[in-house]
Amino acid sequence: MRTHFSRSFAGKAPKTILCYKKMIYLGTASSELIRKAMSELLIGQMITPISGNVLVEGAIWAYDNGCFSGELNEAKWMRKMTRYADAPNCKFAVVPDKLCDAKATDELWPKYASIVKELGYKAAYVTQNGCTDIPEDADAVFTGGDNDWKFGPDAQKLIEKAKSKGLWCHMGRVNSRKRIRYAKSCGYDSVDGTLLAFRPDKNLECLIRWMNEANQQPQLEQMFDGKAQSPYAILK
Repeated sequence: MRTHFSRSFAGKAPKTILCYKKMIYLGTASSELIRKAMSELLIGQMITPISGNVLVEGAIWAYDNGCFSGELNEAKWMRKMTRYADAPNCKFAVVPDKLCDAKATDELWPKYASIVKELGYKAAYVTQNGCTDIPEDADAVFTGGDNDWKFGPDAQKLIEKAKSKGLWCHMGRVNSRKRIRYAKSCGYDSVDGTLLAFRPDKNLECLIRWMNEANQQPQLEQMFDGKAQSPYAILK
């Protein structure tokens, strides 16, 4: 069945729709149409140790660790990370973490961050529930945790600190227009989710439209006219 797209997406996808300076969505290369969108830089690709998809040539991408789905499979994690170590356009590789547990995540950092860096990747630290600071040697920050943490003030303060240090900032589990708008208002550089894993071709056009809308919205300080208002209001 042929999927019909708006005129803006017809034919060769224009690279100007989503550029490096705008927030980018990292998804699963779950169809030929999505792989085309990745190759044209409309969206980026998130690679994981257990995903069967190969890296799309020319795509902007990042490497997750698979810990959200369960315990780390160190062998698979290392195998794929080593395989793509020389591939260009990687924004970060996520250092193994423990879901909703900042203390356990911090205990994993010294061992695994060094492995990531030795392979030439930028090491991304995952902020989990209870996190109070970012490792000094972190190259990127990935906001994890449950919803209360992810959209709470403590997680946002850490992102503000990371941005002040020039670190790449990423939010996981972003699968709706509201969450995309929220992430952009907070200054995230990229987001990911499972939106394209289900009805991928149908959801692709919605995703591109949502990203375009978000990338055109005002930054946080402009959105709230300089007033001390919470950005979480976007989600309500």
